[in-house]
Amino acid sequence: MNALLPFFLASALLGQPPASRPSADDPEKEALHLRNIRQVTFGFAKAGEGYFSPDGKAIIFQAVPNPDPTVFLTPKANQDDYQVFTAELKADAKPRMVSTGQGACTCSYFHPDGKSILFASTHLNPTPPEVKAQAYSNRDRFKTDRTSRYRWEFPDGMDIFKADLDGKGLVRLTNSNGYDAEGSYSPDGKQIVFTSFRDGDGEIYIMDADGRNARRITKAPGYDGGPFFSPDGKRIIYRSDRRGDDKLQIYINNLEGTAERALTSNDFVNWGPYFHPDSKHILYATSRHGHDNYELYMLDVDGGDEMRITYKDGFDGLPVFSPDGKKLMWTSSGRTANKQSQLFIADFTLEAETPAAR
Repeated sequence: MNALLPFFLASALLGQPPASRPSADDPEKEALHLRNIRQVTFGFAKAGEGYFSPDGKAIIFQAVPNPDPTVFLTPKANQDDYQVFTAELKADAKPRMVSTGQGACTCSYFHPDGKSILFASTHLNPTPPEVKAQAYSNRDRFKTDRTSRYRWEFPDGMDIFKADLDGKGLVRLTNSNGYDAEGSYSPDGKQIVFTSFRDGDGEIYIMDADGRNARRITKAPGYDGGPFFSPDGKRIIYRSDRRGDDKLQIYINNLEGTAERALTSNDFVNWGPYFHPDSKHILYATSRHGHDNYELYMLDVDGGDEMRITYKDGFDGLPVFSPDGKKLMWTSSGRTANKQSQLFIADFTLEAETPAAR
């Protein structure tokens, strides 16, 4: 999934823009599509990659809890790893941890019937802190412009799990060597699209919702990840390092993998694509304004028309729509006081609203 975070964002989305660079903030242009922007998550060291429940009344997301107040803290083995939380979308609702609290987690998602959840976790194969850096070194790829400011990792031993809404009834769906994650459901809930390194390269697979009958969709060299079904269930969208240049591009394909088409082809990092409910438009994040200032863009996947959505210094990424398309939720670090990533939400209009129209 996207996902980063789409998946699993290894490092916090840190870094304030250089003082010498002009501010990218432009509230007037941002208001063409976004209104009533407000922060969703509070009280976490960092949080992000959130998804709406099918009825739009709750969210599921990944976050790193703040440690309890103490003196001379003795760090826990996975203290800085993401866990999965759910919360109602109402004032002062208390998030609930639905992962085990062990290992690292990422890429959570609601089943379309609203009765269960999906997420990836290493809790059955946790990596000891003293060997974590070495264990991940062979998967530390996609360091944007050869830096490590934005980086995500592919830990061995990560598998996909299904659970009840409260995290109980945990069922393991994948059990292959390496990394299985970045999963999401088809609109009818019968299939899961995900990324796996089981064949030695990061590829897109589709399996039945019970974990059976996994079939490979992409077959070209280079990481393919963060896949999602279109709301009409006919296509999938994903990101790829197909060119092997550390720059991710956005691709669209059919469910058989026979109609792959690049939607971007540039010198930027483009990732975290997500479909609008109309199955015609996507939102994605791009580094075209600099690696200190990822912004969200909207793209017509068939017509090619493109529109910038966010205008804010810092990182804006991992956009997702509410089921009715009226709200947009995304991860931002430039909008928080401490520049750590948290979830934000806004009212969204597909057609730009001018001040006169409002």
